[in-house]
Amino acid sequence: MSRYVFLFDLDSTITREEIFPSISKELGLTEKLRALAINNIWGELPYKQRFLQGVELFKEFPISEVCKKIGEIALNEKLAEFIRNNQDRCYIVTNILDVWLEELAAKLRMEHNLFCSKALAKDGYIEEVFSIVDKNAVISQMVLPFVAVGDGNNDAEMIEAAEIGIGYGGVHDIAPAVLASASHVIYQEDKLVEFLERLV
Repeated sequence: MSRYVFLFDLDSTITREEIFPSISKELGLTEKLRALAINNIWGELPYKQRFLQGVELFKEFPISEVCKKIGEIALNEKLAEFIRNNQDRCYIVTNILDVWLEELAAKLRMEHNLFCSKALAKDGYIEEVFSIVDKNAVISQMVLPFVAVGDGNNDAEMIEAAEIGIGYGGVHDIAPAVLASASHVIYQEDKLVEFLERLV
């Protein structure tokens, strides 16, 4: 039996595209999202404030609508199947809100293995965010050795802390901070799954 647990970033790791830019097209928010990104291009705002600004854009839509669109996002299916087959040892770590992830988490059978941000809802809409996931706090809870997979700068510390830290570049370029901290770098989904299977 594997001695590892597996921690996965969601955006552009399990999914084949970035979630918010993808659904923003369908919701008519592309320009607003782009403007927000341009305003924050130098990273002048703290991460928490940037995240809350992003949530504000989507609050005008019913939770069920956003949840449905996120549930329809294309997945890296071989990786998704690995997660389903090893669901007792796999966890998703993402900043996306719990109420928006219900359909996608169910599709992956990860309803109970999800570390994410959380929100209060009222009458089917987001009322307010009450917690933002802290990936450092997540990894501090790990007792067993863990494998971490991700691609973005906010995954770097999780990947560095892992016994096996994998930078995955199958969807986007791997962030420099991840390249600097990963023990392995993989660019093809089938190669990633093949490697993970050897660790089970």
